[in-house]
Amino acid sequence: MSTLVVVGTQWGDEGKGKIVDLLTSRAEVVIRFQGGNNAGHTLKVGKEQVICHLVPSGILYPDIVNIIGNGLVVDPAVLLEEKKELRSRGFFLKDEQLLVSERAHVIMPYHKVIDHGREELLGKARIGTTGRGIGPAYEDKASRMGIRMGDLLRPATLRERVRAALQEKNCLIEHRFKSPPLDPEEITQEYLEYGRQLQPHITDTTHVLQNRIASGSRILFEGAQGTLLDVDHGTYPFVTSSNVVSGNACCGAGVSPNRLAEIWGVVKAYSTRVGQGGFPTELDDALGGQIRATGGEYGATTGRPRRCGWLDLVVVNHSVRLNGLTGIALTKLDVLTGISPLRISTSYELDGNMVDRVPSDIGDLERVKPNYREVRGWDEPLQGCRSFDDLPKHARDYVDTIEHLSGVPVKLISVGPARDQSIIRKSPF
Repeated sequence: MSTLVVVGTQWGDEGKGKIVDLLTSRAEVVIRFQGGNNAGHTLKVGKEQVICHLVPSGILYPDIVNIIGNGLVVDPAVLLEEKKELRSRGFFLKDEQLLVSERAHVIMPYHKVIDHGREELLGKARIGTTGRGIGPAYEDKASRMGIRMGDLLRPATLRERVRAALQEKNCLIEHRFKSPPLDPEEITQEYLEYGRQLQPHITDTTHVLQNRIASGSRILFEGAQGTLLDVDHGTYPFVTSSNVVSGNACCGAGVSPNRLAEIWGVVKAYSTRVGQGGFPTELDDALGGQIRATGGEYGATTGRPRRCGWLDLVVVNHSVRLNGLTGIALTKLDVLTGISPLRISTSYELDGNMVDRVPSDIGDLERVKPNYREVRGWDEPLQGCRSFDDLPKHARDYVDTIEHLSGVPVKLISVGPARDQSIIRKSPF
């Protein structure tokens, strides 16, 4: 059995897109299992840069099956636009390259109105959502008011579900957010057209996936966001609206836990965060700005500048435990070239006590002071390194320190954005 789950270990933006794209060359199926178009996976193909928001990263390979699992919330307009954009650039030329779960929930226009409206009312206390309707769509899923992709192929069902939803949503839109009500028939017709265009892709993906597993296919489960943004285990309330940990690969894709063989966590060689919330190792200074500029730390989906800081092993080890990591894929090691000494947070001090865990209370996280271990930096460029021994000694020491403090082997190291700027120490397939 060759199955691999790839998840983020920090606050997202760890470079999962490149890692998945690289490993996909050895896979046969790639499936996303949670989130929505609030994700942005940046891929580098030759001199081209491709950003995927909904479509799994394997779409750049013509013979790989890509699956949008039942755990996602899907904006059909965004999916169709992404398909159009990819085809204009010579990718995704065959419909059979993408399957969409008939059980995946749909982001509707009222979800976006509500998302924006709430953020505006919260003012300075806003969560910092992307405003794409992700959270409200997951709310409807949990309250059993949701519309699923399969409903887009059933006119009577869709019309009734939209009508029922707007009885409540329009009241909120008009009286709470002071916006004009939405027309149910107009929305129904718009989304029936989306269903018509997406019909070749919509199917029972759990059945397809089970058959591929039974036949021994190499399958990669692609996570979005990062563990510290998990709705249960992240820095709540500044989190996303879904479970991003490896365990949700089972629920969000429709497979049994005993079908997952390897679980890799993507660790950026430093820390970044977008939006609000505690960030113990943040560098709110010139060095933080240097890392942002060198690493190109701007959101792939929103373009927002990312907050940058030292690597936080308290955060990473939180992810190690939750995800059951069997390997680490270390990214952007090259960005740290020329910085010395480097610092790695190994624990926190909270009210005079040493803690080696991520506090559940956001106020405590904002008050902790990180304890650091210093590691000597290096000046040699890393982009040309293709084996671990090619790395400068102090870069190897940095990797060894991460392995020692996390207890997880670093199986892949990225030293640049291109596919070939990678050191694969052990392949999962």
